Amino acid sequence: MEAVAPIAEIIADIKASGGQSARYCYQCGKCDVVCPWNRVRTFSIRKIVRQATLGLPEIELEDMWRCTTCGTCQAQCPRGVGQIPIGVALRRIAAQYGVLPEPARGVRTAAASLATDGNPLNGARDERDAWAKGLPVQPFREGMELLFYVGCYHSYDPRMRKVAVAIAEILDRAGVDFGILGTKESCCGESIRRTGNEERWKALAKQNIKTFVDAGVKKILVSSPHCYHTFKNEYPELMVRFEVVHVTELLSKLVDEGRLRLGTAVRRKVTFHDPCYLGRHNGIFDPPRDLLARVPGLELVEMPDNREKSLCCGGGGGRIWMDTPKGERFADLRLEQARQVGADVLVTSCPYCISNFEDGRLTLEGAPVVEDITEVIREAL
Repeated sequence: MEAVAPIAEIIADIKASGGQSARYCYQCGKCDVVCPWNRVRTFSIRKIVRQATLGLPEIELEDMWRCTTCGTCQAQCPRGVGQIPIGVALRRIAAQYGVLPEPARGVRTAAASLATDGNPLNGARDERDAWAKGLPVQPFREGMELLFYVGCYHSYDPRMRKVAVAIAEILDRAGVDFGILGTKESCCGESIRRTGNEERWKALAKQNIKTFVDAGVKKILVSSPHCYHTFKNEYPELMVRFEVVHVTELLSKLVDEGRLRLGTAVRRKVTFHDPCYLGRHNGIFDPPRDLLARVPGLELVEMPDNREKSLCCGGGGGRIWMDTPKGERFADLRLEQARQVGADVLVTSCPYCISNFEDGRLTLEGAPVVEDITEVIREAL
């Protein structure tokens, strides 16, 4: 066996990039036990942390790009090791050297699209508000109750545009004075940051902050948990804070206030999937369940791995832009769990989750229908 010495320069780079907590790891292996990758293949986040500790990262290998940043390992770690910032720190080093394994090449395409059009989906900027044509949606004006930040997937993806429409119709029914930025809206930058491109994230964040401030935005409504997490927890790093509300929080409040009345029965058996960045990262577990529990006729059942132990869909950490072969998709495991509890509908509130579940439905016989929670609420109005 060849003995290797820690590389001080690389260790310093990892620490400077946010991976300082690697030194806390005492290699207990609990992170590997709970990691969803080990349900579909062999994978060791513990090994990656150890490589970071020694300054010996294998940045050219695919394993460094597997982490979905779901947070399951961090939630269970007895030593407070930040596996996510460690992994992102290593990706930053890889990004500096332009090293990307074949399955992660989609990151380059997404980054190029972000630079030119403000979104990772190669969507034209002048089409960003096309979903809103013919709807009671106005451009945001200072003094409005809130800004509906639509997000990239809800703006461009055909399936997710239906969710944007549902949200706009619900807000209109509730009498909420809201507006959108339309073609002035750009990506929040969450996924590009998780793939190591810190400079692109900062550029997007600064651009968004200027747009929000110039427009007089005080309160931001989002549907994507990834946008929620970024605006609420990461934009303050740039010395600015906005009030950020997830759509499940707002709708629950509107029902409480009597501004939304759920009077139409929805006679279906439903299970709710907790998105990682809504639940485990931000502690929003009850608002979506409270909403569904108030829908007349709806039966709510729980899957295994719910709430804090929710099973990741596989789309976080920039994985939504990367290829995952069949047989290694967490979303397929989750669909099977929903089927086993007898659910007619798998409900969630995240564009990545819905995209991955819709892909999984194509090959799973008897798979439940996949809907965003706002689509269920609109049906109940």
